[in-house]
Amino acid sequence: ATAVPSAQSLRLLDFSFSDFDLSDAETTQAAIRMFTDLNLVQNFQMKYKSLCQWILSVKKNYRKNVAYHNWRHAFNTAQCMFAVLKSGRLQSNLNDLEILALMIATLSHDLDHRGVNNAYIQRSDHPLAQLYCHSTMEHHHFDQCLMILNSPGNQILSGLSLEEYRATLKMIERAILATDLALYMKKRGEFFELTKNNQFIWDNEFHRDLLRSMLMTACDISAITKPWPVQRRIADLVATEFFEQGDKERRELNVEPIDLMNREKRDKIPSMQVAFIDAICVQLYETLAGMSESCSPLLEGCRRNRQNWKHLAEQGEKKMVNGAS
Repeated sequence: ATAVPSAQSLRLLDFSFSDFDLSDAETTQAAIRMFTDLNLVQNFQMKYKSLCQWILSVKKNYRKNVAYHNWRHAFNTAQCMFAVLKSGRLQSNLNDLEILALMIATLSHDLDHRGVNNAYIQRSDHPLAQLYCHSTMEHHHFDQCLMILNSPGNQILSGLSLEEYRATLKMIERAILATDLALYMKKRGEFFELTKNNQFIWDNEFHRDLLRSMLMTACDISAITKPWPVQRRIADLVATEFFEQGDKERRELNVEPIDLMNREKRDKIPSMQVAFIDAICVQLYETLAGMSESCSPLLEGCRRNRQNWKHLAEQGEKKMVNGAS
């Protein structure tokens, strides 16, 4: 067996990490490294072969033809969680079962994503919409996650007691569902209030659950915190996927897509990115930086990208004015 490279050599501890230079084989090695360095293999008596098989199965159950919500996005989400736990110094505040659940959840949180959002699934009368009325895709991602964990040769949780196993699955389910931004918008006010008023209690399970949910979103949308060249490239991938959904809406549902999904409104991307940062990202990263100062690189990266997008938006407006005059 080839030796798995160190976290340092793979840059897994960096908030500025990007997967672009890694081969698929290297991403699977990096996933093994994260589980090993968080002591999950040792603490839960995981069979090394099962862990390798599980990671390969998870990778295989992402769709290659989806521009953004594919294995690379899941892997980047897990890497951000690893960096938050290690470099962001949150590992000591969480117990081993929570860390296990968060790492499984990040890698699994978009399993079998079709490149379309919940609204599309519901409007197109997709069978999945009949199965789950809200957070439709997230429920499906969890189902897929469970299916893989229960597959022979992939059972990385077989070393847990029944009680630990039940608790872990519950946390994984809640963590994956938390990546539905609609749920995040509902829950975040309470989290921001607790932290702002110094009322966050580490011994309170409800508070911990809220924090785990917020960490999932922070890692899920962490592309917004990356160095500008990386952020630009990922924004292009997201736009590609969104525009493909918009085309499908026109073609199959006969509806005019929202600006975000409308390729004819491509020039609005910079201003929409600024709006996304303001509405979804900044306060979350501010709050996490407040909880652990070591998480502040996420906030700083997010703020820098806001400036960059704002600059592009203003350039675009100038062009429009000059073009119109």
